[in-house]
Amino acid sequence: MKGNEILALLDEPACEHNRKQKSGCSAPKPGGTVGGCAFDGAQITLMPVADVAHLVHGPIGCVGSSWDNRGSCSSGPNINRLGFTTDLSEQDVIMGRGERRLFHAVRHIVSHYQPAAVFVYNTCVPATEGDDLNAVCAAASVAMKLPVIAIDAAGFYGSKNLGNRIAGEVMLNQVMGQREPAPWPQSSAGGFRHHDICLTGEFNIAGEFWNVLPLLDELGIRVLCTLAGDARFAEIQTMHRAEVNMLVCSRALINVARQMEQRWQIPWFEGSFYGIREMSASLRQIARLLKDEDLQQRTERLIAREEAALELELAPWRERLRGRKVLLYTGGVKSWSVVSALQDLGITVVATGTRKSTEEDKQRIRQLMGDEALMLEEGNARLLLDTLYRFGADMMIAGGRNMYTAYKARLPFLDINQEREHAFAGYRGMVEMARQLCLTLESPVWRQVHSTAPWHE
Repeated sequence: MKGNEILALLDEPACEHNRKQKSGCSAPKPGGTVGGCAFDGAQITLMPVADVAHLVHGPIGCVGSSWDNRGSCSSGPNINRLGFTTDLSEQDVIMGRGERRLFHAVRHIVSHYQPAAVFVYNTCVPATEGDDLNAVCAAASVAMKLPVIAIDAAGFYGSKNLGNRIAGEVMLNQVMGQREPAPWPQSSAGGFRHHDICLTGEFNIAGEFWNVLPLLDELGIRVLCTLAGDARFAEIQTMHRAEVNMLVCSRALINVARQMEQRWQIPWFEGSFYGIREMSASLRQIARLLKDEDLQQRTERLIAREEAALELELAPWRERLRGRKVLLYTGGVKSWSVVSALQDLGITVVATGTRKSTEEDKQRIRQLMGDEALMLEEGNARLLLDTLYRFGADMMIAGGRNMYTAYKARLPFLDINQEREHAFAGYRGMVEMARQLCLTLESPVWRQVHSTAPWHE
């Protein structure tokens, strides 16, 4: 990828940074890839596409450290779970064999696994060496009669967020708009209009989007594609025919939503499926943008039914969680949407992390927690523990890298990031969240670790 293309991605008109500084998002700086490089960001963005072979062109360490680091679930193919790599060695670099190894790797994958397409991810070594990734992929595509798409997001290009945008840009320019969606099946005619939408930045972590999909089906709303949770290559090709685009993670793929509106006049909004209020608000916003009065009425009836049933189911859990305080350290859309979900359960959030949050995310945090809300830009162990002790929080909710900080301090911990195994989205996800919170807080291990050891009595 050329320098001017990277600068264009950093200069994102729909991002709030453009209103604060002339140069748009911060250009790459030394140390900017700490916590995730551009390659990592591109790979985790597209890895959930289930019927595509994801081939990492570079040393085996890149695929080994980044493979399957997002707990996205698939309802069908699982070829995306396989870690393909060209496994470049020193001799390959010295002898200039990188391009040849890449071509043969694509041929081997196509002949043995029959994927719908092959995504080839560039890494630092072949990018520095000068391998012509686009030329090799074009030649392989012709030879294999299959889409072979280059994702040129070498790690040193910049941060993980830049890699997210590069991946989205490739999907926009090389995949979307190449196929028409299948017609609605005759059996689905329910006496009302049907609509097509797409979801951008929804990754189906732990299968949580499956809590939402049945409700959309009931309303006669078809999800053409989720980019990229449980997605198929052919579905991405049809995204240009969506009537509405819901942006689930603006920091990652806001460039996709903006350009889909510019190219195909698809209105978009940012929403969340975490929490009762946000789940209902997202359903209402989808119905409103579809401009179907009958759909809006049916949506209100569905929301009333689901919320009434959920109130009864959550009542015993809320009684057990009443008066609890938690420290939330995450980022992006979860920095405010999980706050909303926890508040719906009667839990007080003493502070939340905003390291990967936009200004819009922070504004929503202030609306939920008040103007004096404590937002943590950094999450070193000392700061997190000091904040937790100062406000008397009962547990820490954060990503997996903070787990041992909590456990060493003998504190309850719940994983909220992409490595988790529990689905928290949708109305059903609220019950699971309440259940996991109670299981964590009420575990007998905390009483034992805070008691005096027998040999000290």
